[in-house]
Amino acid sequence: MPAKRRAGHASDSAGLGRMRALGFVAPALVLIAIFLVFPALWSIYIGLTDYTLTGPSSVNPRMVGTGNITGALADPLFGNSLWLTLLFVLFSAVLGQNILGFALAWTLRGAKRWLRRLVEGLVLLAWILPSTVVAYLWIAVLDRDGGTLNALLNTPGIAWLVEYPMASLIVFNMWRGTAFSMLLYSSALAVVPPSQLETARMVGAGTLSTLRDVVFPHIRGHVLTNTLLISLWTANDFTPFLLTAGGPNHASETLPVFIYQQALGSGLLGYASAISFLLLLVNLIVALVYLRLLRRRA
Repeated sequence: MPAKRRAGHASDSAGLGRMRALGFVAPALVLIAIFLVFPALWSIYIGLTDYTLTGPSSVNPRMVGTGNITGALADPLFGNSLWLTLLFVLFSAVLGQNILGFALAWTLRGAKRWLRRLVEGLVLLAWILPSTVVAYLWIAVLDRDGGTLNALLNTPGIAWLVEYPMASLIVFNMWRGTAFSMLLYSSALAVVPPSQLETARMVGAGTLSTLRDVVFPHIRGHVLTNTLLISLWTANDFTPFLLTAGGPNHASETLPVFIYQQALGSGLLGYASAISFLLLLVNLIVALVYLRLLRRRA
């Protein structure tokens, strides 16, 4: 066998060859190009223009370069949305879903099988239900007049989504998104050696000491992965629009809702596309930071 052919087979475990392997992945690459790469490039192009939904600029948009981005950075509504998005991600995902998901996974670790399955099923139900159904249920719970929460607390007349919009959205997102963290941490805890947990118990280590010295060194990579995923999902979540539509008076207008309002509410498609590009950059920066931390851990 020629040396080149042997080298090609050595680098190809399936023995297909580069051209045949490329033929197998070509359909997937075409779909990615059509549905991901092209829309992203088109959105970046629109963000460099004054393209609008109606009017003369919808027919003949004019190039404005970075004008939309500089306008967004000077827009107080954009700054408000960015701040609310940071709060939403920090308290509902990085802290809320992480802590609650791990607490459920740790608590259910030694529970009876039927109880563990029951709790996991209830938590998963909140995750897999359609967003519109979940939003309707929470509006019913938080309603001013006949809401379930007011009935339980005996506090009639409190409009939770109006008086405490961000707090309501944070609790809602924690309730809905904890399932993923719980499942990931349940799998992660399975890799912790039982002998080390038993040793910690025998020497009288408390729960916090056991978690710090035994559990977290084994699952640190899982914590970083989970934090990355839920942070990105939460930062791009549009479900808050179904509950508050960004109100009252922009008090719960996270970046995805702000982009929607600018694009379809105000018709400023170029401006909204530029903000979408900024959100994409933030997502990429966050992802790169987490990946760097994961490489250090490895």
